[in-house]
Amino acid sequence: MSIDQDVLDGQAPYHKRALAFYDLMVHRGSAPFFWRCPSRNFLKMYDTCVGAEHVEIGVGTGYLLDHCHFPVPDPRITLVDLNPATLDFTAERLKQYHTTKVVANALEPLPLPKGFHDSVALSFLLHCIPGSLREKGVVFAHAAEVVKPGGVVFGSTVLSSGVPVTGAGRWLMRNLNAKGIFHNEEDSLDDLRDQLDKHFASHQLVVRGSVGLFRARTAAG
Repeated sequence: MSIDQDVLDGQAPYHKRALAFYDLMVHRGSAPFFWRCPSRNFLKMYDTCVGAEHVEIGVGTGYLLDHCHFPVPDPRITLVDLNPATLDFTAERLKQYHTTKVVANALEPLPLPKGFHDSVALSFLLHCIPGSLREKGVVFAHAAEVVKPGGVVFGSTVLSSGVPVTGAGRWLMRNLNAKGIFHNEEDSLDDLRDQLDKHFASHQLVVRGSVGLFRARTAAG
């Protein structure tokens, strides 16, 4: 499989040393102060959406999985990411659970069983993927393929238009786009809504600060 260099560049900053500071920088830093979306918003979504057989695409550090409440004491978690460092970091953090690590590109069909999982999360992933939401919306299609009929796909992304962005948020967004860490200059609320409409039977989309939080369901069998 050939992977676009922009995709590789976007995940490169998440090496072992950087991951040690990720929670501080994102969950206690940029999310509440620049994007105006405190982490309690993400945790509430996880608590109400995460299933017993769960897939996490773009794993970060596993902060949300480590802090959320699963519906069962022994969930099975499949971790999917292009970056082996983030997979290893998160698997170690979640060693109290049964985890499986999968190196894969969310822009390609996922090497996972179809129609098998209860839930898939895409948290703070889409704004890191190159292209417009009209192009990278294919990630929703790939996520929808691996959940059961009526399964849930949920997550969050930082948007650049159609949502309130503070001056500080706009400054940070420009910096992150210039460095190739973010790719959300074309990401609008309307395009996010259109992609959810396109790929799911139903969805809910709310805005908190500059962040779109979504939960969507595939058609019931």
